[in-house]
Amino acid sequence: MSLSQQETTFLTHFSASGKKLINFDEAEEYFRSRIAAVNTLGRLARKGWLQRLERGLYLIIPLEAGPERTWSENSFLIASQLSSPGAIAYWSALRYWNWTEQIPQVVFIQTTHRKRAVVIQSTPYYFISVSPKHFFGITTQTVDGMLISITEPEKTLIDASARPDLCGGIVQLAQVLQNNQQSIDWEKLTKYLIHWGGGSVAKRLGYLGEKLVLKIPENLLTDWKNLISKGISPLEPGSASKGEIVTRWNIQNNINF
Repeated sequence: MSLSQQETTFLTHFSASGKKLINFDEAEEYFRSRIAAVNTLGRLARKGWLQRLERGLYLIIPLEAGPERTWSENSFLIASQLSSPGAIAYWSALRYWNWTEQIPQVVFIQTTHRKRAVVIQSTPYYFISVSPKHFFGITTQTVDGMLISITEPEKTLIDASARPDLCGGIVQLAQVLQNNQQSIDWEKLTKYLIHWGGGSVAKRLGYLGEKLVLKIPENLLTDWKNLISKGISPLEPGSASKGEIVTRWNIQNNINF
């Protein structure tokens, strides 16, 4: 559908600067009118020039979409706009850093508040709530000319150890550690492990490090050992409570790994 002069100027204002997404606050600031922002965003969505992603957030549909006005944008760009604070994390981050060849069917977003999963352009977005203490190790990257927030590689390993279920399981984590040990900053990982608070995360990483004979400095493994908590934790959370108990790391190898 055709655009009015006002609508054309509005879209050009944002797309010319490289923006791919518009939120309601930006539209209201542009028009200096809440009513004008509501009406314009609504009209552009009905005409197919904007796609509503969620309340107050719209994707600009470019000219390349053709007369059918269908367009699929990079899921990481969309994810970066869905939660504040928020960062792409877990399996999605492992994939971004090329630490796994597995392609997750969902995009995981770590945040400090609760939010329901959403499906946008056939892609599910899952929001994983963590305490503010555990929301750290975030870096900014550029994707298709836009900035995204994503967990650093070493923080991603911490998160994967805390929630193996969000990263393909403990075997997947073991493969990531073994295949990428040369590019892991073990000093940074230790610093992040201390910041996290150790516990079961230190148990799993320490056990896997020794089991896989990773080239981790011995003094750092000692630091990890000092961070483990009392009690026995499962290597694979959610699996049956059986298997060898390794007292050095207070962990039960419950998947016969």
